[in-house]
Amino acid sequence: MNTAPTLETSRLRLRPYSEADVAELVPLIGAREVAATTLRIPYPYTEHDARAFIAGALDADKIWLAITLRDDGRQIGGIGLRIEPQHHRAELGYWLGVAYWGKGFATEAAREMLRYGFDDLRLHRIFASHFKHNPASGRILLKLGMRHEGCLREHICKWDQFVDSERYGMLRQEWEAGEYNA
Repeated sequence: MNTAPTLETSRLRLRPYSEADVAELVPLIGAREVAATTLRIPYPYTEHDARAFIAGALDADKIWLAITLRDDGRQIGGIGLRIEPQHHRAELGYWLGVAYWGKGFATEAAREMLRYGFDDLRLHRIFASHFKHNPASGRILLKLGMRHEGCLREHICKWDQFVDSERYGMLRQEWEAGEYNA
């Protein structure tokens, strides 16, 4: 099992989940708008789903952290890396409660996860994807300096609809060269 880090940015603290997070997690992640933009979040989202998520938030190949505000500790979302150690790569994933969209929190949290993945875990590549109908997530990935690598047409079946998945990636040498927007 991995040891979950606690990471900080100017406005955020990314910390391990705990059982105490269930009450705050369910209404945040349970919004239909959040589930509609993510691959692995069910709708409706129940307390049972939250407990199962927290139990699996940290295993051998996965690190998921709660995104919280530094000033008051309020939980606003989640972020993580699904690590493929044999390939020295990880998939970045994140979500925010609807009330926190459009405020730069996802970009700030994701930039810190990229730093952690490349500098601390020494990953070679970090990639991410978003549904085509969620272009805001694509703008976040571009702001991070990730490169658009293509579209996997009708790659995902979400709620009985096939949707396109846009793929982005970054290599460690690009991160180290500063090929990102600070």
